[in-house]
Amino acid sequence: MRSFLKPMTGLACLFALATAGCSAGSDGASDAAPEATKQATSASPSQSAESSDTSGSSDTSTSYAPYVSAAEASDNDSAGSPATYNLAFVIADGSSCTPNWNGTNVVDDSAVKSRISALTESGATVRVSFGGASGKELATTCGSVAKLAAAYGEALDAAGSTQADFDIEGDQLTDSDSVALRSQAIAALQKERPDLEVSFTLPVMPSGLDSDGLALLTSANKYDVQVSTVNIMTMNYGESYDDDMGEYAITSATAAHTQLKKVFGTSDEAAWQGMALTSMIGTNDVANETFTLSDAAEVRTFAEEKGVAWVSMWSTFRDQQCADADAEKDDALTNCSGVKQSSGAFAEAFTG
Repeated sequence: MRSFLKPMTGLACLFALATAGCSAGSDGASDAAPEATKQATSASPSQSAESSDTSGSSDTSTSYAPYVSAAEASDNDSAGSPATYNLAFVIADGSSCTPNWNGTNVVDDSAVKSRISALTESGATVRVSFGGASGKELATTCGSVAKLAAAYGEALDAAGSTQADFDIEGDQLTDSDSVALRSQAIAALQKERPDLEVSFTLPVMPSGLDSDGLALLTSANKYDVQVSTVNIMTMNYGESYDDDMGEYAITSATAAHTQLKKVFGTSDEAAWQGMALTSMIGTNDVANETFTLSDAAEVRTFAEEKGVAWVSMWSTFRDQQCADADAEKDDALTNCSGVKQSSGAFAEAFTG
């Protein structure tokens, strides 16, 4: 997904399945997947196939967790009463191993702390999202597992968060060295912080996750990372995908669900509960791709039916109609949706 860098012109509690179970320290406000009890690497054949109900489960409510700027407030942040806010994005400060918000704010910046305080007044939690489409993810600049784990921990401590999201895409997804280093650092950090909930945000196509995304999850599994959720970015498929974006999101989720069952050796139900869906509202980066309010409602209904952990959008800043009178100031890929809507309408659609 895009970062909030300016200017803009053009973004395993499943998987304690991957280890020994979800964090016991998370509170009821978290939107992570529910607790599981077996490792993927040690699951018996009967466990792996224990559920043939592809309709998923509605026992777990699907929460709403939008992406927000860590530094700047939006009037639409509270629309839909989010359970969690994904704070975007922590990246490296240049080529150093120092965590930084979008290349503009140090992680313990007082403005960011005030912002987090305001976001959590309602009882919502915050999840620190590392990476994104711009800048350098820390795994590409930190030279060791210990240094990388420390950098991640510094950002989490500054935000007062026990939830970490790793948005890995582009060249960083194809860099096998940084993928392995990241997996080892996250595993080391989780040993220090048993309550740390981890999600991976990955690009997807209607055919599912690509080989690089699957390799990242395999790496996480290899190094015993406890992955709460795999969040798929249902957006920017390519110029040939110019039909119903809601249907594409559902097709992508269904394909990814099959893959997650295989990677983590888990049941239908657990694979749905370990998935999240993030859409780019309104105009997407790819021409002819427009995600509408009806698409958002369609995705929400699907997510509830399957028991998906959470739904999200990029981003609260864009959940408003562009002002025709000021085209230079309003960019449909930066601070408005590019479709006709009332402010906060996508948030309301995603909460049902």
